[in-house]
Amino acid sequence: MANVESMIVEEKTQTKQIDREKTCPLLLRVFCSTGRHHSVSEYMYGNVPTNELQIYTWQDATLHELTSLVRDVNPDTRKKGTYFDFAIVFPNYRNNHFQMREIGVTCTGQKGIDDNKTLAQAKFSIGDFLDISITPPNRTRRQRPY
Repeated sequence: MANVESMIVEEKTQTKQIDREKTCPLLLRVFCSTGRHHSVSEYMYGNVPTNELQIYTWQDATLHELTSLVRDVNPDTRKKGTYFDFAIVFPNYRNNHFQMREIGVTCTGQKGIDDNKTLAQAKFSIGDFLDISITPPNRTRRQRPY
C-alpha cells in the first residue's frame, strides 16, 4: 500500500500597510440596526436608511476597530456580549440593484476570528455602504442561513 500524504497550504493574503499619516482617509457610510440588517430595498433609487453614521477611515481598518468606533457613539452597544454582524452593501450594475454580502462578526468583550479582518480583505470598494446588525446580549442572535 502506498503512503498517502496531504499537505495543507495556508493562503496568506498580503495586505499593504497604509501610512495613515500620509494617506487620505475614505468616508465610510455606516447604517446600524438592532437585531437585523436593513433591507436591500432601503438602499434603492438613491435612498439610504435614516440612521447614518459617517466614519473617516482607511482600507486597513479592522472590524474590531470599526466596532470600537460604533461603541463610542452608541452607549447601548458597550455591554459585554453585544454582537455586531457586518455586511457590505454594494451596487450590482448588471441589474441596477444593490446586493448585500456578510463579511464578519465581532462581539463586545470577546475575541473572535473576524476581529482582525480589514475592509480591504472583505473586498470593500470606496462607495459601498456598511450595514451592521447589532444584537444586544439579552436577545437571541439571528443565525446565518448557511
